[in-house]
Formats: sequence, structure tokens, C-alpha cells
Amino acid sequence: MKSAISSSLFFNSKNLLNPNPLSRFISLKSNFLPKLSPRSITKSPSSSTSALRSISSSMASSFQPEQARVPSALPLPAPPLTKFNIGLCQLSVTSDKKRNISHAKKAIEEAASKGAKLVLLPEIWNSPYSNDSFPVYAEDIDAGGDASPSTAMLSEVSKRLRITIIGGSIPERVGDRLYNTCCVFGSDGELKAKHRKIHLFDIDIPGKITFMESKTLTAGETPTIVDTDVGRIGIGICYDIRFQELAMIYAARGAHLLCYPGAFNMTTGPLHWELLQRARATDNQLYVATCSPARGSGAGYTAWGHSTLVGPFGEVLATTEHEEDIIIAEIDYSVLEQRRTSLPLNKQRRGDLYQLVDVQRLNSK
Repeated sequence: MKSAISSSLFFNSKNLLNPNPLSRFISLKSNFLPKLSPRSITKSPSSSTSALRSISSSMASSFQPEQARVPSALPLPAPPLTKFNIGLCQLSVTSDKKRNISHAKKAIEEAASKGAKLVLLPEIWNSPYSNDSFPVYAEDIDAGGDASPSTAMLSEVSKRLRITIIGGSIPERVGDRLYNTCCVFGSDGELKAKHRKIHLFDIDIPGKITFMESKTLTAGETPTIVDTDVGRIGIGICYDIRFQELAMIYAARGAHLLCYPGAFNMTTGPLHWELLQRARATDNQLYVATCSPARGSGAGYTAWGHSTLVGPFGEVLATTEHEEDIIIAEIDYSVLEQRRTSLPLNKQRRGDLYQLVDVQRLNSK
């Protein structure tokens, strides 16, 4: 990363001591803008437009956008299909694990019957959301079978219905550790990826809500991106959505869609849930899908709900309220290129000033 000393290229000591801020701006501008005569600008509208395009092109080339992401961003891959329907299953969750699994199965089947090729489930859908419940409801996902009835169901349904399932999240047991884990199953029923929540939900808002996931859960250590029958998908869980760096890494790895099963609460939900989804989609010019548990009146932890699909311009394409519901909405990947052409952020990133480093990719080279 460039040293701060490089700023002296633009602000020498004379400029810094000059009390006139306009002179400093002019000095800075002259380093970026090509020399243009008044005649070249006013000669005609077409020549004026050409001149402005020349300025834009010159400026963009000096920005070194390819160096804004290290390693350089991957090109957006051609998706297996352009359009498909996603199903967001906002489920009620009880203390009855068998009921939760059966209920989720029926919701997935209903979403598929309505045309969904990708189904997203909520965060912690097989268990009450509490530190006391996580150890009791946790499953050994790697062992499978009877040791993980929740993922066994997801595998069976995805294969039978020939759909991709982003399996929300469930408590996972690995030795003496517990994780908040999302499993992705392909249309062949195989486990394609497993994302362990990277950023644990440890917050304390006096008089509102206090929750410390780290009392029982261990943080995951790996960003998760997976190629599926419905495109390249980056996975996060709830609190992960607050950290834009993770979404930026997924975008730089060529994601078409980010999926966040989550369970925002009644304090932060109204303030930030939709805001964060629209921000992640807008910043990275891709789709963002979220799925929450339905709001339970007798639950110790009350979810905000409002499962949502957001488009690459930050537009809310589909959403629901707090009750149990199944949303079916269309995703059209052809829109991604349109948005990125209209608003060419990737060509305008200031690699001469800042960098996002994807440590995992950098170390694997």
C-alpha cells in the first residue's frame, strides 16, 4: 500500500502554507486534468462531450482501479442461467426440533412448487435463538445422518426437487466447539459449502438488548463463496452483513448474489436491516437476499422478520412483514451488467489511494 508520503506529490509545503484553499484545489486538479483550451471546450457540443470523455478516461487511467483490490478482482463469470426464481422461507421456530425440521421441509416444497430454483432459509431455524439452546440443538454436520437430521433433510429435499438450498443456519458441534453454520446443498443433494458465522453477535444497547453469542459460539474464519446451478453466491450470516469488507471480498471474487440468513432484533431491525441490505447491494452492484425467522410473540429473542430481495441498484424487489410467509421473486442476472455499465464503479476505484486485501486469496497464490 502506498505511503502517506506520496501525498507530497500533490501538496508541497508551499501549497500547505498557502492560506488560499482554492490554490491548493487548482494544484491538485492540474495533476489529474489534461490541458484544455477554452476553444476546445466551446467549439461545439460534440467536441465538448468528446473533451469531457477524454478527461474522464484520463482520470480513470490514473486511478489504477485494478490495484484497488488485491489480488485484482475476478471478472463476473457467466452464470449457468440468466433468470430464475428465488424462494425466501420466513419460518416460525419453536422449541420442538422435529416440528421445526418438518415445517421447514414443507416450506421448501411449497417454494419449489411455486417455481423457486433457489430456496433460502432463516438463521437458526431448527432451534430457539438463545445461548442456552445452542448446545442442546447442535448437530454434527460432518457426521451427517442421525447426527444431523436438519442437514439430512436439506440434502434429501434438494436432490428430490432438483433445487439449490441455502440452508439458513443451525448450531453446529465440532468437538467441544459450537458454530453458527450455514450449509449449501446443490441440486444433486450434495453439500457444496459450509459457512461458519465470522462475526459473532456481541452487543449491549442499554435498556434495549444485550446478547453475547461468544459465550457459547466460536467465530468462523473463512469467507464462503460457492458456484451453484443458479450462479456464484457469497454467504454471510446475520451480523456478517454489517461488515462491508466481507461483501466487497465476495464481489471481487465474482459473486452474482449474496445470501444472508439473519435474525435481526426489534431494536436494530427497524433501524438497520433493510438499510444494510440495500447498502451491500448498492456498493457491490449485485443481488442481496435475506431470510429471517418469523416473529414469535412468546420467544425470548424476538426477530424483526422482513425477509427481502434487493437488486443491484439498491431497489427492494420483494419483501414481507413479520409473520410467517414464503416470498417468490425473480432474479435477472442480465441486470448486473447493465447497472455496472451505467455506473462503472469498478473502473473508478482509486487504487492509487486505497486497497482491499483478500488475505485468503493472497495467501493461496
